[in-house]
Amino acid sequence: MPDLDSLSILFVWTAIAIYAASFIAYAFDLARRSEVSSDARLVRERQAELVGAGSSSVTGGADIGVDAEDEASDPPAKPRYVMARIGTVLAGLGFLFHLAGVVTRGIAAERVPWANLYEFAMIGTLLIMFVYLLVNTRIDLRYLGTFITGLVVVLLGAAAISFYVGVVPLMDPLKSVWLVIHVFVASLGTAFFALACALSILQLMQTRRERRVVEAAEKPGPRFLATLPAADRLEGTAFRFAIIGFILWTFTLIAGSIWAQDAWGRYWGFDVKETWTFIIWVLYAGYLHARATRGWRGTPSAWLSIIGFTAVIFNFTIVNVFFKGLHAYSGLS
Repeated sequence: MPDLDSLSILFVWTAIAIYAASFIAYAFDLARRSEVSSDARLVRERQAELVGAGSSSVTGGADIGVDAEDEASDPPAKPRYVMARIGTVLAGLGFLFHLAGVVTRGIAAERVPWANLYEFAMIGTLLIMFVYLLVNTRIDLRYLGTFITGLVVVLLGAAAISFYVGVVPLMDPLKSVWLVIHVFVASLGTAFFALACALSILQLMQTRRERRVVEAAEKPGPRFLATLPAADRLEGTAFRFAIIGFILWTFTLIAGSIWAQDAWGRYWGFDVKETWTFIIWVLYAGYLHARATRGWRGTPSAWLSIIGFTAVIFNFTIVNVFFKGLHAYSGLS
């Protein structure tokens, strides 16, 4: 019988390689979007020149004006972002190998494969890709591909290099059905927070560009932003993802408290992991409240979204590795 854990590692590294290729394809897509933005700007300038020439002509002005109006009125062809499609296909293929790595690890361990930091990283990044690909079937978010695949490559690659441990039996406090519920819901909430964070970063970039355009600045920012939704639309989409993530994170707190009562005889003990989980909840509660308050919309709320996800990553990495407590399940010696 083959070593399923070794096979799992092979699947995971294959997924990382494919995700990296997807990242490159998405990066080329952003470059292509910059070209499309430049071409569209040149077309608008040319149309303005033609319309101006037609309206200012005296001799033979009627013919020139009609031709100019006809050329100006022709709608530009909708650009086809081929590299974005290639990036999405590669992301889907990487997801399948990623899923195979998680499944084979679970079979090798004869349990759900999220009992240590390496396995947490596997399931967390898997769900980030799952949510991203699923949402893309309803909303075109391929312009987020570079951010999402880049994040997954970094997190999953770092986990495979630094956090890998062999298959070991579960510690006694983890032998509970709440392991399945609590960790899965927390990882799913993290996936939605990741999408909200990526959208908030783009929102800040788009806000700056829009402000420069209004001020008639010569350099309004990265040209690919002209092909993306407006800043307020990016903010609204991020807000919806954050709401879903916040609901899941709230359930994570509740489920964790119930599990703590079952394992240690108390619902809350201000363990460092419990405290940081609550801090993250407070940050996102503040973000949602700020977004609902008109005076805090825009840049301030976007920064809260980014800070919230930074706290999630800090909780996942630094807290798990360097802080000791009842939740010290990194698996690292």
